[in-house]
Amino acid sequence: MTISDHIPSWKKLSLFAVTWPIFIDSVLRMLLGTVDVFMLSRISDTATGAVGLANEIIFFCILMFGFVGIGTSVAVAQYIGARREKEASRISALAITINLIFGILVSVVLVTFGESLMRMMHLSPEQIGIASRYLKIIGSFIWVEALSYAISSIIRSNGHTKSVMYVTLGVNLVHIAGNYLLIFGNFGFPDWGVTGAAVSTVVSRLLGIVVLIILLYRRIPSPIRIRDYVTWNGTYVKQIMSVGLPAAGEHLSWQSQYLMVVSFVNVIGVTALNTHVYVMNVSNYFMALALAIGAGTEIIVGQMVGAGEMNAAYRRLMKSVKISFVLTFAIVGAASLFRHQIIGMFTNDADIISVGASIFLLSIVLEPGRTFNIVIINSLRAAGDARFPVMMGVLSMWGVSVPLAYWLGVHTDLGLLGVWIAFAVDEWLRGVIMLLRWRSRAWESKALVKPMSASDSGTELQA
Repeated sequence: MTISDHIPSWKKLSLFAVTWPIFIDSVLRMLLGTVDVFMLSRISDTATGAVGLANEIIFFCILMFGFVGIGTSVAVAQYIGARREKEASRISALAITINLIFGILVSVVLVTFGESLMRMMHLSPEQIGIASRYLKIIGSFIWVEALSYAISSIIRSNGHTKSVMYVTLGVNLVHIAGNYLLIFGNFGFPDWGVTGAAVSTVVSRLLGIVVLIILLYRRIPSPIRIRDYVTWNGTYVKQIMSVGLPAAGEHLSWQSQYLMVVSFVNVIGVTALNTHVYVMNVSNYFMALALAIGAGTEIIVGQMVGAGEMNAAYRRLMKSVKISFVLTFAIVGAASLFRHQIIGMFTNDADIISVGASIFLLSIVLEPGRTFNIVIINSLRAAGDARFPVMMGVLSMWGVSVPLAYWLGVHTDLGLLGVWIAFAVDEWLRGVIMLLRWRSRAWESKALVKPMSASDSGTELQA
């Protein structure tokens, strides 16, 4: 046994070392959808709007896969912090099985009801045909993303964030090359347009999951046994669900209210929808930094809580909030200086560029509030305090965001800008509430596991 074996795992992790690969990974994952939107914008704004909305449905499904991934990530981080590695591997195996089954069920739903979903979103008849074709192909293999989400969460929770980043980089390179060949029919490949973008996405994700499975067995400290995948352990399931289900509730609430608001945008008009798709694709990159800092802090805080280091966890989160707030404000402020040029990368439509540029200015206020929200909620979950964020989230999203977006967007002259003002109010309200919750330290009593004692260590070695 070396000296490093006596050092708690959370002391070996720095926020920067854990976060920067997650940031790159988040950006690369967002590129999968943005590349389709960017390349298809060379065909028509109609195709872009249709695929953009189909991607919202796909993103919604991926968020739902996250309920197991988030619960697993928290449980694994706390078990690692408590030095109970064998249990971390067993709960990981169970989580992979659960997400795979869930993913297959979602694939069936998307293939069967994809066109009906598009009609519910008030798309034009031409866009319904485009979006349904794209969604059916991606939906048939959405189970791959469910498996990827679970495995990536496990590898990251063990501190190996770089490994996941490299896989996502490879997936993106394959995806971009596939789009170039299959959307436009270059080098003798068929000119499939939207269908080509969907096929390219599926192939790249299939290759990615193969590599992730290999990494899973090379990066975790205690190997997963085959029987662990089919062994049902009620305690592990309860630990996953105690964090995962509330997280799923919050994600479901956010995405469903978001889709509701997008339906308001469709009522405003096709130009508003296309503008929203372009701006949202850029805004996702603003969120990437907050998501990365939030996820990195979650890993460290989870291990600290598992080790019983509550004061260290409290200080870690407060530092992360300050860092993320300042960085997000600086990045969004700098990007807003080039707001016309950024929207102009996607379209030449003067109306779209004008409205999109106005929303970019609003983002200087909106994005720091969203950052506040994301980082603190991740750490509350990491500590096992998952119910409070979803309760407050539902109240704010449906009590503030939806009615305010409808009033400002549809019933006033603000249009799409009014919708985004409603988003900003919701994000800031929830962010302040989450900060007050963290400062109350009510989360300290919510830990899922306890540090391993000497007697427990002997039992673990015999298992």
